[in-house]
Amino acid sequence: MISDPIAFIRSETRLRPVPHAPEISLHVADEATELWQKTEEELGEIGLPPPFWAFAWAGGQALARYVLDHPETVRGRRVLDFASGSGLVAIAAMKAGASAVTACDIDAFAVAAIGMNAAANGVSSITPLREDVVGQDRGWDAVLAGDICYERDLAERVTDWLLSLSRRGATVLIGDPGRSYLPKDRLENLAVYEVPVTRTLEDSDVKSSSVWRFRQP
Repeated sequence: MISDPIAFIRSETRLRPVPHAPEISLHVADEATELWQKTEEELGEIGLPPPFWAFAWAGGQALARYVLDHPETVRGRRVLDFASGSGLVAIAAMKAGASAVTACDIDAFAVAAIGMNAAANGVSSITPLREDVVGQDRGWDAVLAGDICYERDLAERVTDWLLSLSRRGATVLIGDPGRSYLPKDRLENLAVYEVPVTRTLEDSDVKSSSVWRFRQP
């Protein structure tokens, strides 16, 4: 059993610059399949979700790049990085001047990785949170969500929630590399990036990835 997620992450990853946001470095894995299998074996549980925390996914890279290039999006604001994974977008938000960032994920390893990656990048005021916050509103000024539209049920549930936050005045941005369940008819495209990715995850070396926001009524 893996009793110490931090020690496991240190042993199975390396600290590397993010390809499309090299201002930030993350603890990332060399091989997706190997780490996935090892996590399942060590935890004694088959069918675990992929270790999203161990990779810089295309949607997250695009969103991090956008926030770094448009710091006014988060400057001085309270930010939620939803389904944070590695904490990449949360770190970008802090570097862009956010007053505080909550980085939430339901995976205990992600929460550990968020803290490690924040420390490695010298940023503070990131609060890792292991909780499903869909449906909640804690008064965030901005909500950032990278790569959340890869499953139909998840995409529908999260999209309705994010739309409600947008309608009450929060800045809501979604980073996405063309996942099947992105509700493009409800969104407008803010930016497009050609993002280097891991071929074993994306079956490609580069993914065209966009940053979106909800259309204003």
